[in-house]
Amino acid sequence: MNLFSGILYNFKGLWLGIRTPRLLLLGFLRFAVVAVLTVAVAGLILAKHADILALLWQQPESPWIVWLWHLASWLLSLMLMGISAVAAYLLAQVLFAVFIMDLMSRITERLVTGKATALPHVSILNQMGFLVRQELPRNVIPVLLTLIIMVLAWFTPLGPVLTAVGPLVAAIFLAWDNTDLIPARNLEPFGQRFKALAKSPFFHLGFGLPFLIPVLNLVFLSFAPVGATLYHLDRMKRAASSRSSGK
Repeated sequence: MNLFSGILYNFKGLWLGIRTPRLLLLGFLRFAVVAVLTVAVAGLILAKHADILALLWQQPESPWIVWLWHLASWLLSLMLMGISAVAAYLLAQVLFAVFIMDLMSRITERLVTGKATALPHVSILNQMGFLVRQELPRNVIPVLLTLIIMVLAWFTPLGPVLTAVGPLVAAIFLAWDNTDLIPARNLEPFGQRFKALAKSPFFHLGFGLPFLIPVLNLVFLSFAPVGATLYHLDRMKRAASSRSSGK
């Protein structure tokens, strides 16, 4: 699987989601959850904008310097908006979206294979609990990596290169958050699933590239579980075919 395959599977999932009423409804529900939480968290954070700026830099009296203060105010607003978007996404994932994502994945599996993959001896409640617990490392790790890359970009000569690398790393992990749904539902260990990600970085980069498009990224993210499930089903089919041919 290469970069182009990742992009293609994302668009396949979006197209199938739009054409399937149940997936379309769930996709827009996920979109609404993330959008509402983003607005709520952004409003809460921006309400404290003046207090935060005052802690960082009191408004200067000199008219020669005050324009710098206004510039810092705008930059702080943009940074707070970015933080609020990330916080809202993480909150939505842990509290709501993971359930919607798993349901979309199950529906996609039934559409393609007639059944949803899951361990027969494990209850749905235990599967859901495991999925929620996996959201923390799957989302905290990429956020921490992105922050580390940003800090290195600020304080090292590799700033321009690292500035471009940061979003690409985030895109890979956002893609993995979706392709990992079925393995996590089957309670595969985190280390084993992370190794699977390490073996297909270019596919995940391609799958995650549409998530970097402003505004449209929310649409692609809303239907990403569909394309990720199609990818996983095709991978399972190829693996089964390789085993049968090997025999």
